[in-house]
Amino acid sequence: MRNNKIGDMTVGRISPQLIRFAIPMILGNFFQLTYNAADSIIVGRFVGTNALAAVGAASPIMNIVIFIIVGICLGMSVLMSEFFGAADIPKLKREISTSLIAGGVFTIAIVVSGIFLSGPILRLMNTPEVIMNDATRYLQIIFFGLIFTFAYNIYASTLRSMGNSKIPLYFLITSALLNILMDLLFVVVLGMGTKGAAIATVVAEAVSAFLCLFYVWLKIPVLHFRRTDFVFDRSLLRDTVNYSSVAAMQQICLYVGKLLVQGVVNPLGVHAIAAFNAVNRVDDFVFLPEQSIANSATTFIAQNRGAEKYKRIRKGFMAGLKIELIYSLILMFTIFVSARWLTVVFIGKEAEGVVQSGVYYLHAMAFFYFLPALTNIIQGYFRGMGRLKVTLNSTFIQIVGRVLAAFLLAPRFGLFGVALACLAGWLVMLAYELPVFFKAWRNR
Repeated sequence: MRNNKIGDMTVGRISPQLIRFAIPMILGNFFQLTYNAADSIIVGRFVGTNALAAVGAASPIMNIVIFIIVGICLGMSVLMSEFFGAADIPKLKREISTSLIAGGVFTIAIVVSGIFLSGPILRLMNTPEVIMNDATRYLQIIFFGLIFTFAYNIYASTLRSMGNSKIPLYFLITSALLNILMDLLFVVVLGMGTKGAAIATVVAEAVSAFLCLFYVWLKIPVLHFRRTDFVFDRSLLRDTVNYSSVAAMQQICLYVGKLLVQGVVNPLGVHAIAAFNAVNRVDDFVFLPEQSIANSATTFIAQNRGAEKYKRIRKGFMAGLKIELIYSLILMFTIFVSARWLTVVFIGKEAEGVVQSGVYYLHAMAFFYFLPALTNIIQGYFRGMGRLKVTLNSTFIQIVGRVLAAFLLAPRFGLFGVALACLAGWLVMLAYELPVFFKAWRNR
């Protein structure tokens, strides 16, 4: 028997379901961006430039590892949504227990190797000796905290697969606020520097993980595990590894692509770097809601695939597409009109040349924002249908197209060329995705 109260998306009105599911994820992303910024501000203001540089040097490694864990949990959640939609609770519980065991072992391996290899990895990245000790200590503590990062993400993914995106949001907000308070305590009051910032992050992650565990134990009896339920299913493991590895590789592709584009911008000079970092934050606040809408479509489609409701899948995709396009059209107008104000917010009025570069970039991007809305909802469809290799291939193609175009256009047109490179990446991505999508659409 289905339980509509815990997020069954195989029945009911589609658009409200997608919107209700997406809004908590959007808010969660906003809180993530906000507290990440607060983290850097506190370290930079109260410890100094070297400490901020140490955190910055460790961040690319930290982000790649976190994206791997997030990708793994995203892949697992597709299978969980499918089994929940099929009302196959025993199989859902086997998938969760298999994911916990396999993912936990993998995470522990990353933690142990990361703690021992933090220094050598930072040296390979030519980290300056003056910040090496701080960066190494910071990274080692963050690696230790990955145990809690995995625990939170796997339980948050489980709740979202069952249509509940509000509870992970509440725990993320709690974690974000706690992280800021712990930063102030450890960094400002106790003077623990970068070590204190890392400990604050780990404490906040641990609290969010335990809150998820406690909520599941208290409120969702269907996920209570007896010893006989906690099994390692080898047949499910193969599917889990296939889904999770592809999703993790996609996350890495996205991040590596951003690093490569940053490498193209850096030779343009300090003004271009400052402007690009500012407009990148604006981009994040545009793209993250588009991704959240697509993720809600993924859960919806996966649940209905499990329930074998293919007509409802079509309706869900079309509803998600409408929401994406309406959102992007509103943002296109808003960003174009307020481009100068948004750039000044991050840079200030004094650096007119930097502001103007940011305005040119945002004016161009304002006309392109509907394209990632389209690619995101198509990717949400393929993830929900279990075809994650299509999403990986399309992401890789987009990154290659964007980076190559940036190398060609940025030296000639500056940040406007980087915006054109984004356009090129989305166009080649759609050139790959659309034929595959229409073929899959006709066959259903």
